[in-house]
Amino acid sequence: MARSAPAPVARDVETHVEDTQELVTGEAVALDLRSASFVLRAAGAIIDFIVYFGSYIGIVLLISAFAGQLGIDDALLRAIAVTGLVLCLVVIPTAVETITQGKSLGKLAIGARIVRDDGGSIGFRHAFIRALTGVVEIFMTFGGLAAIVALLGGRAKRLGDLVAGTYSQNERVSKAVPPVFGVPVPLLEWSQTADVAKLPDALARRVSQFLGQAGALTPSTRERLSRQLADEVSVFVSPVPRANAELFLAAVSALRRDRELAGLRLEQAGLERLAPVLSGYPRGFPDRG
Repeated sequence: MARSAPAPVARDVETHVEDTQELVTGEAVALDLRSASFVLRAAGAIIDFIVYFGSYIGIVLLISAFAGQLGIDDALLRAIAVTGLVLCLVVIPTAVETITQGKSLGKLAIGARIVRDDGGSIGFRHAFIRALTGVVEIFMTFGGLAAIVALLGGRAKRLGDLVAGTYSQNERVSKAVPPVFGVPVPLLEWSQTADVAKLPDALARRVSQFLGQAGALTPSTRERLSRQLADEVSVFVSPVPRANAELFLAAVSALRRDRELAGLRLEQAGLERLAPVLSGYPRGFPDRG
């Protein structure tokens, strides 16, 4: 039976890719990377401030309390205080963010992570620059300088982020429930008599991935991929409708899903009818249960 290819994809397929806070990969897939808001960043910074600066105050008070018993004079006490300040405000924050790849206690609390501007994990250089500038903009000004820079800039970046080339990415998002679509309205009449064979697993998986990610693709890539997949799928469909390639793929996917679901329900109903026979004993066979 001769099979006709689907009609060319219409040029008026609506697509929309956000221009802000997105990263376009080599496959032309736009990733929407959400940055943490100013309020969340402020809350995380307050937690980190309390932890790090509180640790420094605790160390100084502890050493001062036992300075007389340990024979520590004022000069040595001041040296220990400066060393503790560098340790608690620079060394420990740098080590924590380097080891955890952008996490800290405050960021864990707000569900954020420090990443590079390209979305990758930060390294020692980024963590050190952030910690060093944080001494001035957070600890010496009690967060005033960091708040001003974050409010004036994009993605709520503080001065350390601007210098290091990083930002705070929000990782705590609600779980997305994938919508379930039926056959597109223009193809409802066609679907009543269409013969759609079972697609190979690899092809069905590619169609499903394309339909799920189509909204994030650029228009040219979306059109090209839909044409390629429609050409492959048309071999398993008769008759092939003259329709938009993406609508054709959506209709085929919905038809196969509904028909396979109906088949599974019939199979389940048949097994339920046979259950008494399958679990029973032959006539006269003793039940030794």
